[in-house]
Amino acid sequence: MGSARILAVDDERETCEALAEMLSAWGHKVETAFDGHDALRKAGEFRPDVVLSDLAMPETDGLWLLRNLREELPDCPVVFLTGRGTIDTAVEAIREGAYDFIVKPLDTARLKVCIDRALEKKETMREVQTLRRRLKQLGSTDLIASSTGMRKVIEMMEKVAPSKASVSISGESGTGKEVVARTVHNLSLRRDKPFIAINCASIPATLIESELFGHERGAFTGADQRRPGVFEMAHGGTLFLDELGEIPIDLQAKLLRVLEEGRLRRLGGKVEIEVDVRVLSATNRDLKQEIKNQRFREDLYFRLNVFQLHLPPLRERREDVPILVQHFVDKFRGDSAKRVSGVHPEAMEVLKNYDWPGNIRELRNAVERAVILCDGELITREHLPPDMAGKGPERHTFKLPFGLSLDAVEREYILGSLQRNGNNKARTAEVLGVSEKTLYNKLNRYAAENRAQGTPGGGNLGGQGNDGPLGANSSYLTR
Repeated sequence: MGSARILAVDDERETCEALAEMLSAWGHKVETAFDGHDALRKAGEFRPDVVLSDLAMPETDGLWLLRNLREELPDCPVVFLTGRGTIDTAVEAIREGAYDFIVKPLDTARLKVCIDRALEKKETMREVQTLRRRLKQLGSTDLIASSTGMRKVIEMMEKVAPSKASVSISGESGTGKEVVARTVHNLSLRRDKPFIAINCASIPATLIESELFGHERGAFTGADQRRPGVFEMAHGGTLFLDELGEIPIDLQAKLLRVLEEGRLRRLGGKVEIEVDVRVLSATNRDLKQEIKNQRFREDLYFRLNVFQLHLPPLRERREDVPILVQHFVDKFRGDSAKRVSGVHPEAMEVLKNYDWPGNIRELRNAVERAVILCDGELITREHLPPDMAGKGPERHTFKLPFGLSLDAVEREYILGSLQRNGNNKARTAEVLGVSEKTLYNKLNRYAAENRAQGTPGGGNLGGQGNDGPLGANSSYLTR
């Protein structure tokens, strides 16, 4: 992450100054405070992005500061430094809304990762608010996206919406096709007219003609009164035909005629009725293959496929997961009167690494379940569905030739895991089930061996850079 404003709080002046020196070396702008009252005053003036505070302080401890900061800076993450004797208090702080805590003696690599993640969370919250304002102008509060692929989809929607063109929306089940269709309608000149959505797969084949075009009284057994179809109901507005490929082939010719002529005749009727409807459609089927198999009319395909929008699956836009999660947390918190404010970093990692076969619909359900189960302010891994909570990051195969020593196998596995985790040493240590200190020791040994052998680039394997010790002041951070 880039430079941020960090407020460091500790009643031990030397510890606080050492902490500030380290944070400044990482490129952050730092203010210091030596008690809770001083920290609260400086927070109001400095407006920090993150507060890093000792938990055990005389008079006004970390919990006091957290509770008062909630009123002053509700969106500011608070990270506590705590001794082993106050871990229970730190857990209580998490329940009250603290972002995380780090046990002394201080692990600087873990602290750096923790601060980066706290900043990511704050940036996510900021993006959610920005997107909500923009999408409110677009006419949708449920279309949340920041990934490159989805931003292109939104740009295309903005361009096609004012036209009269038919739009075909493709994508896996649960990717939000109806949300996109509704947003296109809300951006169009027809926004004040009806938006009617119909799922063609949910209607029996014998009733779909009546559902689309309506029927007169006595048109068939049980038709005891005249009933308009969805085309009439959407007159002047937009009709969204979901699962278009389920429409029987013998009915497709009538649908094409209505689309081309703007006129229809109810089932059992004798009078033609004029309709002005813009049709948006979606399907999970490969309509080109359906045309080859003579189950879908080619002329209807081209009539409805004037403009195409494709929604990528959630597994291909993982960067959208945090803002979608926060959006649903806020939504369901309001619905259930819960005080949940976000997701613990460990749970968020699970959510980001999950494949989401059910896409956004599955994500929405998972978050709703987690909000119901959560009694605190942060959703944790235990609140996630069991089949999801038990899974770590995505597994990958690892091949090695025969004849390697166990030390060589371990080396290759550690370096491969480090590469797979984007050189994130804290995450790699967690995946390998070792401490970060153990991982650093091994990486430094590998680097030394490479230097001794003259291997180019060997010095980069385990270098700590800014994550290294604090030098003379490091002892102040081990209390």
